[in-house]
Amino acid sequence: MADTAIQITRNGKPAVPRAAIHFDDRLRASGLTMAAAAVDTLQVNVGKLCNQACKHCHVDASPTRTEIMTRETIDECLRVVRDFRIETLDITGGAPELNPHFRRFVAEARKSGARVMVRHNLTVAFEDGQRDLPEFFAANRVEVVCSLPYFLAQQTDAQRGAGVFEKSVEALKRLNAAGYGRDESLVLNLVYNPVGAFLPPAQDSIEADFRRELAARHGISFNNLYTITNMPVARFLDWLRRSNNEESYMTKLVNAFNPATVEGLMCRRLVSVDWRGRLFDCDFNQMLEIGVENASPQTIFDFDPEKLKTREIVTANHCYGCTAGTGSSCGGSVA
Repeated sequence: MADTAIQITRNGKPAVPRAAIHFDDRLRASGLTMAAAAVDTLQVNVGKLCNQACKHCHVDASPTRTEIMTRETIDECLRVVRDFRIETLDITGGAPELNPHFRRFVAEARKSGARVMVRHNLTVAFEDGQRDLPEFFAANRVEVVCSLPYFLAQQTDAQRGAGVFEKSVEALKRLNAAGYGRDESLVLNLVYNPVGAFLPPAQDSIEADFRRELAARHGISFNNLYTITNMPVARFLDWLRRSNNEESYMTKLVNAFNPATVEGLMCRRLVSVDWRGRLFDCDFNQMLEIGVENASPQTIFDFDPEKLKTREIVTANHCYGCTAGTGSSCGGSVA
C-alpha cells in the first residue's frame, strides 16, 4: 500500500514527501500497527470550492474549483449518520457553506441527534447569501471550528491573503454576538497551524496567547484552540520544495516521531468521505487519492461500520505530520 502511495505524482514529482525512514518502517520498529477502531466520526468533504486560496491548503481549494458533492451523496451521508448512529458529523471543504445543499445537510443531521461540526474559514460569512451564518449555526447548535493562522494581521494575511485577518476578526465578533464562545452550548474553537516549515508550539501555551491577545485587542472570546501540524502534502509540499525546505522539514517530523500519539490518531475512529462519496482513512489521504484498503467498503453507498472497524489504515510518509511531538489531528494534539 505504501508503495502505491509513493507512485502518486504532483507536478511531475512524488505527491508524498521523501523521508530517511519510511513511516511504515518506523511503525514496525516501534512495535506498532495502524488498526482501525469503531467509527465514531464521519468527516465529509462537501467540495473543493472556496472563497480563498490559502498557500498551505492541502485541499487545493479555491474560487475556481467545481467539485461539489451532490444532494444524492449528501442524502446517503445522512442515511449513514442516522442508520448507524454516527456520533459526530464533521463537515469540511473547501468552504463547505458554499455547497448549495449545506444548510439542509446540517439541519437534517442535527435532527438525527448527531453532533455536527463545521470547518469554517470565517471570511465565507461575507459572501453573498452567507451573512446570516452565525445565526444559522446557533439555531442548529453547530460546533464551529474556525481556522485562524495567528492573532496578528501580518502572519495571517501572509498565509491567507490580504485583508483576511480583518474579515476574520469581524466574523469572530459576529459569532460572539450570536452567543458563540460565550454560551456553553455554542462552541467556538479555533485552529492554529504554523506559518512556515516548523512544528507548532505546545497547544496550551499558544491557546493562552490567542486567548489573551484576541480578548485584549478585539474583545473576542472562544472555547478552545487546536494546534495542527502543517502536513507535507499539496500546496504546502509545493512550497517546501520551492524553498528547498522539504528535506529539513521532513527531518524535523521524523526526529519528532512520538509512538504515544498513534493510539489517539483521528484516522483510527474516523472515515473520510470525498465529494464523490468515496471513502478514505483521513482527509489528507483523500487529497492524495489514497483510498481505504481494497478489502473495505469503498464508497458511502456501501458503508459498513463492522467491516470498516477491522480495516488497516493506509499510511505513507506524510503521516509523520500527525505523529510528531504531541501529535496532530483535526481536534488538535493527541498525546
